[in-house]
Amino acid sequence: MAAGGKGMTALFLLRHAKAEAGGTKEDRTRGLIEAGRRGAAAISAAMAERAINPSLVLCSDSARTRETLAIVLPTLKPAPEVIYEDELYLADAKKLLKRLRRLPQDTESVMVVGHNPGLQELIVLLADQPTGPLMARVVQEFPTAALARFEVNLPWPALAPGGAHLTALIAPK
Repeated sequence: MAAGGKGMTALFLLRHAKAEAGGTKEDRTRGLIEAGRRGAAAISAAMAERAINPSLVLCSDSARTRETLAIVLPTLKPAPEVIYEDELYLADAKKLLKRLRRLPQDTESVMVVGHNPGLQELIVLLADQPTGPLMARVVQEFPTAALARFEVNLPWPALAPGGAHLTALIAPK
């Protein structure tokens, strides 16, 4: 039985778009640069074209993830529930997996908006097929404003390494 008890559920992992360089600015407050805003708009259009509409969005509370989501959010219909979480800021794969396991059983689809290397590591960790063209692309790079889509056929608390099927990798370029 899937997470919602109705068959396959979907998990989307969205890396924030290109942000300002670190410099003297506090990392959590770095916003998007113009190229990042264009990348977020491109991935938003790709999501709309593919009718990607998660019912829940978990977003890191950094400025760059919030800004990326603000660009994508208007294309998500119906509007999903959005939760901003401090624990997602620069979270590694294990922490992200632990958070996904706490999702309500009836969550049919979720999108996590976060950071690398954690998201890229989570993709590799969750994928039921460690090789193939999609995995080769992910292992090489999970670029800014990229989106990975998984099918999950387990209850969220049972989500484990190798427990999801990577079905798409969409990059803004």
